[in-house]
Amino acid sequence: MTSLTLTRKLLFAGCAAFAVTGCTQGNGQETFGTLLGAALGGWLGSEIDDDGVGGAVAIATGTFVGGAIGGSIGRNMDDVDRIKAAQAQQLALEVGLSGQAQQWYNPDTGNYGSIVPQPAYQTTAGQFCREYQQRIFVGGQQVEGYGTACRQPDGAWKIIS
Repeated sequence: MTSLTLTRKLLFAGCAAFAVTGCTQGNGQETFGTLLGAALGGWLGSEIDDDGVGGAVAIATGTFVGGAIGGSIGRNMDDVDRIKAAQAQQLALEVGLSGQAQQWYNPDTGNYGSIVPQPAYQTTAGQFCREYQQRIFVGGQQVEGYGTACRQPDGAWKIIS
């Protein structure tokens, strides 16, 4: 894997985690969707073609289209959706079995999602962290993100990348 490809993937993971954090804390549902969609679209564009001008066009197109779709999804998430997603995220990270999805569903909107935690590991500083994959379905559209969360001294899990 080239360092440019690795940089793109790390940038994607960071943007997705930032976007998911915005959603779970209620800091603008449209912004959440737009950022996550743009990050996903840009990453997918880079996977299609990452060489030369064609790669730049694929990344730019993916970012734009992903942002538009993600913004639409974010507009359609309500406070209950975000609360249920945040609760599922905390539960999955705290006690969820690695590789098994923790689901959430809002019967009032029909929106739902899942988070799949990976094995926990301990950093050199002694902090416990887990990578995860999150999927959100809003109005029949799907957004997917990846990230890393670490357990804070108060017991809560915080997305770090």
